[in-house]
Formats: sequence, C-alpha cells, structure tokens
Amino acid sequence: MKKRVTGLGGFFFKSENPDAAKQWYNKHLGLDTDQYGCTFWWKDKEGKDASTQWSPMDEKTNYFEPSQKQFMMNFRVENLDELLIALKEEGVTIVGEPEEHSYGKFGWILDPEGNKIELWEPKDEAFL
Repeated sequence: MKKRVTGLGGFFFKSENPDAAKQWYNKHLGLDTDQYGCTFWWKDKEGKDASTQWSPMDEKTNYFEPSQKQFMMNFRVENLDELLIALKEEGVTIVGEPEEHSYGKFGWILDPEGNKIELWEPKDEAFL
C-alpha cells in the first residue's frame, strides 16, 4: 500500500461568527482570507504545488457530525479508496460514503475519541 497520510489538508473549526474570525485573523495575523478562510500554498518534497485550508465554520454546522467536537482535521492522503478499505478492515469507523469533486476525493472516519477526520485525495491543480 502507498503512503497513508501525506500532510495536513486543513483545519476546520466552529465559530460563533466566522466572518468576524476571518477578519480578525486577516488583520492581526495577516492571513489572506476569503469566503472559505485561508488557503496556504506550498510545495511537496517532489516540488508539486499543494495546499492546506484553514476555515472557521458556522457554529451550527452539521458538517462535523456525528462528532460533537468543535473542530475537524483534514488529512491529505494518497489513494483514498484503498485507504478506506484498509481502515475498515482494521476496525476504523467509516462515516458516510466517499465523495468526488473537481478538487479531489473525500472520505471520513472517526478516531477513538469521536473526532471526525476528513481524508482528502487532492487535485491541487484544480486550484491553480
């Protein structure tokens, strides 16, 4: 099997006022925020473009369910389909069905403490 996690794909957290949070981080920490938060661009060790997303989300979002936590991590992965099969065989809780979008494929799992983890097989070129 290929590598599993290749990097941090994003950090998403619930916020009472996502727009105010984005403005605060823009003003005080210089994050280049937009409607989704901030995308950090970097090069992987092979020199390919890659990104990590930072996003405050409305505190009423159900996107983190079934987790009741205030945050959700997103990990960049290789070969999501193979990884989900392996994780299921290892007894990891899989949440929902994988989804494919123009910017990559997504799957979700729960860790032992009930944190929802988003697994993302990116298509970084979709953002360039």
